[in-house]
Amino acid sequence: YLIMTEFLSIGLFFGTSLWFLNRKKHIECPDTLFQPQSTSKEEVRELRLKNFCKKVSISYSNTGGLMIVGGYGSKLIDETGKTYLDTRNNVCHIGHQHPKVVQAVQQQVATLNTNSRYLHPNVAILAERLVSLLPDPLEVVFFVNSGSEANDLALRLARVHAGGSRNTIVVDRAYHGHTLATIEISPYKFESCSEVTLIQNGPFKTPGKHIWKVPCPDVYRGPHTDSKTAGKLYADYVNQACDAYESRGESVSAFIIESGMSVAGVVLPPPGYLKHAVGCVRNVGGLFIADEVQTGFGRFGTSYWGFQHNNDDVVPDIVTMGKPFGNGMPLAAVATTRKVAEAFETIGPEYFNTFGGNPVCAAAGLAVLDTIESEGLQAKAAEIGAYLKAGFMKLKVRLEIIGDVRGCGLFLGIELIRAEETLAPATEETAFICSKLKEKHAILTSIDGTYDNVLVIKPPMVFSKGDADDFMDGFETVVLEDLALVDDILSISRTPT
Repeated sequence: YLIMTEFLSIGLFFGTSLWFLNRKKHIECPDTLFQPQSTSKEEVRELRLKNFCKKVSISYSNTGGLMIVGGYGSKLIDETGKTYLDTRNNVCHIGHQHPKVVQAVQQQVATLNTNSRYLHPNVAILAERLVSLLPDPLEVVFFVNSGSEANDLALRLARVHAGGSRNTIVVDRAYHGHTLATIEISPYKFESCSEVTLIQNGPFKTPGKHIWKVPCPDVYRGPHTDSKTAGKLYADYVNQACDAYESRGESVSAFIIESGMSVAGVVLPPPGYLKHAVGCVRNVGGLFIADEVQTGFGRFGTSYWGFQHNNDDVVPDIVTMGKPFGNGMPLAAVATTRKVAEAFETIGPEYFNTFGGNPVCAAAGLAVLDTIESEGLQAKAAEIGAYLKAGFMKLKVRLEIIGDVRGCGLFLGIELIRAEETLAPATEETAFICSKLKEKHAILTSIDGTYDNVLVIKPPMVFSKGDADDFMDGFETVVLEDLALVDDILSISRTPT
């Protein structure tokens, strides 16, 4: 059995290596990656509709959906063998089916996978490696399975540190997860669902007096658009929240913000924002939680972590991370200070997570960290991200539909509008462009933002200049040739991505 396992592992590894190395040549799907499916796309769709809750959406359902059965590098493959360029999948951070991750997972799962109470070198070494990538005094790590779970645990840590206070300052349009606790701190969720009862708390309605919402620090659509002054002005709303809780004789547990707000339409905190906002929060005893689930591990290019982007010299008290860490394997983490961890140790019950940091997922995490370093993927994100951003800025001069190009590295947002004077969102146009990119150019994109009018670019970090050129060429062609022929744009249905 072990000999056969090793034989299969070696064969798959070398096969994977050959096609993965070809990713730079921008070729069609290698035959070895495509296997005809015994169940048709129509049968799969029917089974899903039969057995899944209707709230579990299907990407591109307005055009029949996609059945993805394989992938390599920055490409995904459907059941017919057609290859798509993936501009949106930050889960497979270092590329779909990266051979280093494939090999690490195969070897470890053939040896052992068990719960995290046993001593095992993988998770211990992974913790040490992670701490080495974080600034002092972040030195204690908890391993979990998802970003939602990481943010849920971060709230627990903050509340214990605050002596039981649940008062949390959150940012409008934020998304931090799907547990009950994280829905409460996610305006993107709690403002559109009926399972949470909202009450007036300060200027906005929130899930309770313990949740205070502040405006999103958006320098394109928000009230403060001058990047030189916006940071301090948006931070003043956080200061007002702190003052309000103090006036009630209450303390603040935490201020939580995504280092790059993806669902909000790629909003990055402006310079000075974190410095002033976190200063206010710490003055009233609260902690700063940086949600790095979307942006961590070098995606910004200019920095390894998103919270370092504007060089405000603000180190979070808690950092959460998820999606990219395991390159598709369920691996996430919470990093915090010794002081916060010691407060958590006083609450009584142990903290135990059955599969958080299990040997197989930890092996994947180690392979991801190794590859980011050995392949220079942070520098690559800076280079290709700058190339993409400059390219879309040139397109903006020629295409009036582009209102804003923003972001950093391989975390970019292209906001589409109908008129520069009003910033009227081009919601239906964005849906049309997204669908046509898939149908005519085999390019997969993501739509986000308050008005569903922002193309969010967050591809695997192996995205190449050739990939960037294909994306920009396809986008320009759809806008100039296809969108121009649409008579009734308002009749276009939404494209779920």
